[in-house]
Amino acid sequence: MIMQDSPIRFPGLLGDWTFTASSKAINIGHGVYWYGILIALGLLLAVVFCLHQRRNYGISEDDLMDCILWGIPCGIIGARLYYVIFYLNLFRDADGAFNWGRAVAIWDGGLAIYGTVIAVVLLAIIMAKRKGFKLFALTDLVVMGLLIGQIVGRWGNFMNREAFGSETTIFCRMQLTLKTGELIEVHPTFLYESLWNLVGLLLIVFVVAKHRKFDGENTLCYFLWYGLGRFWIEGLRTDSLYLFDWTINGVPIRVSQALSAVMVLVSAFLLIWNLWVKPHRPEELYVNIVAARQAEEKTAGTDGDPQQ
Repeated sequence: MIMQDSPIRFPGLLGDWTFTASSKAINIGHGVYWYGILIALGLLLAVVFCLHQRRNYGISEDDLMDCILWGIPCGIIGARLYYVIFYLNLFRDADGAFNWGRAVAIWDGGLAIYGTVIAVVLLAIIMAKRKGFKLFALTDLVVMGLLIGQIVGRWGNFMNREAFGSETTIFCRMQLTLKTGELIEVHPTFLYESLWNLVGLLLIVFVVAKHRKFDGENTLCYFLWYGLGRFWIEGLRTDSLYLFDWTINGVPIRVSQALSAVMVLVSAFLLIWNLWVKPHRPEELYVNIVAARQAEEKTAGTDGDPQQ
């Protein structure tokens, strides 16, 4: 077990420089944790970005704000619920009773991104049906905000001294102190994932989105890119969620790696299908449909105005 608020060093990068900040930003009541602050910051940046980009996807400000107001709590609940389900024994008392107080204590860490993705996708389906906009136009916008939240939010794991990898001698290794006083040097998997997502965001914003051929292209690229990175990074971690007692050749199956493999295969197939097997016409993009509809309404209004 890692010492609480263990000193953190990156001996291969920063020599003897030591990071000693507490996981708590403010000591009031249970405390205000950096983990929560960084997640909130990531959400804020994601909201600002999506509001700025929404016109490129034909999503109105009102519809987007409704999705955001519902999406934030649903995403957090989904992330926590996913984590609790797969780590159920961590939330039981000595007598086996389920500890609800511990289950809702998200400030202690324990949010799973796949839970967020599942919850947000389900919400997006409901909102698209109720509001009448195209589902994949919304998800193409939202996945960029999701990447921003992941880029920033992973640093909450750094502040909590959690979600690190196995021991290593790599140049960017992170040094932590165990409760026994022993030093260990591990893969900083939070850093790997944050940087991987940053590269993915830049690729989607400046390459994929600028040449988008169909609604859902950003979404599929997100699942493909994130799935590839998460499959690699999850293999380095020491705190993985495992798929019950299932194994392959005696090796336990990590839940995130299994989901990542499925995401990569399905996304790659659908991208190939929609880009080359059954390509789409530009006018099929929802943003172009909305623009054409608005032009027709403007023309009809002009034709019917006796003052013109």
